[in-house]
Amino acid sequence: MTEIVPAEYAWRVERARALMVRENCDLMILDSGESLAWISGYTVSETMYRAVFLPREGAPWFILRALDEAPCREGGWITDVAGYPDTASPETFMVEELRRRGFADARIGVDFNSVSWNPARAQAFTTALPQARFVNLMGATDSLRWVKSAHEIAQIANAAAIADSAMAQVAAAARPGFTTREAAAIAAASFLREGADTGETGPIVRGSGSHEFLHGLFRTDELAPGDILHVELIPRVAHYGARIMRPILIGAPTARQKEIAENLIRLQDAQIAAMKPGAIASDVDRIVRQGVLDAGLRAEYDNVSAYTLGLYIRTPRSSDFSRVFLPDQHWPLEENMVFHVYTTAEGLGFSESVVVTPEGGRRLTQTPRRMLLAGE
Repeated sequence: MTEIVPAEYAWRVERARALMVRENCDLMILDSGESLAWISGYTVSETMYRAVFLPREGAPWFILRALDEAPCREGGWITDVAGYPDTASPETFMVEELRRRGFADARIGVDFNSVSWNPARAQAFTTALPQARFVNLMGATDSLRWVKSAHEIAQIANAAAIADSAMAQVAAAARPGFTTREAAAIAAASFLREGADTGETGPIVRGSGSHEFLHGLFRTDELAPGDILHVELIPRVAHYGARIMRPILIGAPTARQKEIAENLIRLQDAQIAAMKPGAIASDVDRIVRQGVLDAGLRAEYDNVSAYTLGLYIRTPRSSDFSRVFLPDQHWPLEENMVFHVYTTAEGLGFSESVVVTPEGGRRLTQTPRRMLLAGE
């Protein structure tokens, strides 16, 4: 490359280029919001189409709205930035740049599964560049980012510390008459004070049922003695997100709640311990899934027990399910993958942000592994 690339991004560029070599591509188009941030350090919404163009040799370039050109130069490391006016067609502008740069008849790799590479856009490129061949790098938008660098894990750990702090503050403030909205306000304010990208909190709802509450509608519910305040926190630092769930009990726990919590935590601890490189996802999943069913904690268990953590921006999906723990997932875990592991039963939910290491999973979130009590 002709420009100086920060070491962290040089590592990412080499990962992308290794894929290009395997697929015999001359050029790769990276256009999802997450992949833009991952490869360049800068990302922006798709109000109008934007993409990074990475050649197998030579410097990459970024094309986006002229309005976003200055922030792109300030926020990322790529210096070759071309902006188009709002009156232009992004696809037409990009095609002309590809022709000008000598890629009109190249093998161009694109993740056909990217939310940004829609059928109309693909048709516009292939029609305008009939001599080019567009190679389907299916899933590359996600798979390139599965294994994290030390820098990325450190950012997730920073987010995890913010989540732990906010969880403690919510638990300390909880009491009879406390509302879910008050809990969310405390968490959001804590996020912003402590350096999170936004104040978006995750679901904060009354816990009930086996898992239905996980995506419960946010509303102002007043909590009474005996209620469970389910808190999921999802802070992001430099787009890297950590996640944690805990139940906060309004009043003393029942004997049944103690039994459920002890079992869920015991099974999840065993699952985390099994998260070593080479372990098969379905085997790691079985520890929690079958354990919960065998213990009679749930009548059925049909949701994932973990999913990928990493870069999160504003896209149509709020969670990354490109790698999940389910019975039919037989892929091996790799060192430095990071997951949100979670399990629930009877209104109680526990989760952690976990990185895969040779010694087993290492928790990045550090909130005590127990039910939390209001006011403690």
